[in-house]
Amino acid sequence: MPKAYVFTRYGGPETEAFVDVDRPSPGPGELLVAVRAAGVNPVDWKIRSGYRRPGDSGERVFPAVFGSEVSGVVAETGADVEGFAVGDEVFGNTLTGGYAEYALIPVGIAAHKPAELSHTDAATLPVAAATAYDGVRQLDLPEGATLLVTGAGGGVGAAAVQIARALGLKVVGVSSEAKKEFVESLGAVHVASGPGWAERARTTAPDAVYDLVGGEVLVEAAELLADRTKLITAGAPEEDVRRLGGARVLRARDAAVLEEVARLVVAGDLDPHVTATFPLDRAADALRTVEEGHARGKTVIEVAR
Repeated sequence: MPKAYVFTRYGGPETEAFVDVDRPSPGPGELLVAVRAAGVNPVDWKIRSGYRRPGDSGERVFPAVFGSEVSGVVAETGADVEGFAVGDEVFGNTLTGGYAEYALIPVGIAAHKPAELSHTDAATLPVAAATAYDGVRQLDLPEGATLLVTGAGGGVGAAAVQIARALGLKVVGVSSEAKKEFVESLGAVHVASGPGWAERARTTAPDAVYDLVGGEVLVEAAELLADRTKLITAGAPEEDVRRLGGARVLRARDAAVLEEVARLVVAGDLDPHVTATFPLDRAADALRTVEEGHARGKTVIEVAR
């Protein structure tokens, strides 16, 4: 039977396990994908801990497979599927989790993987890169404007910096001092995080802020802006940013965005910066790397065939 890495209830790492699962069966408008790679994101362990994403509804069924982005090969198509066939290489957001040998992807949030793009890189795009793209586009800044990105050394932050630079924006990246060289390599002016970061950033006169941290960092970031409509966050709840006059990132969650971020990678404008890969049987190590904050760039689980 296919293997999957799951959590059996809400809690910490003690809830995690490898289990045998039935091979999923695709419903109408769905693809069954033989997973080649799965992206690892902070939201994965947050969901295990009980976090509910905006738009989540209903009770979670346990055991629940970790992960929400994969790249792989279509193994079976459901009814009413057009434009995809068995054997196609695809990537997208999953219905059934991604740390597994098989995953279901709705066709509306699946895209054909360009031949020039590896499965490992493609698996990083549906969550981090797509979130970064949606946010930068939402701000709709003119060429030459300055965008400040908090959490610039993480997966979404690194993608946001690069996408903004590709659109002709100046970028200020806030991250730990340990990630200074990495953030600067992306084309951003680095500002060290920690106490006093906002005062250090004030001289850069940002026109907009893309927050990926939340909490007090979001509050301090808001004080840097004259126009709070140019404050967006993917790191804080809706009510927190609304109180400050800003907004959550509006996710498109469609194939067009996936195709665009893939195009940016192929064109050389976006490097997914995969800095750590693990086989499926070391999924726990991959998740710990992200959960403990040691990841720089993206972490990916690779599934051997």
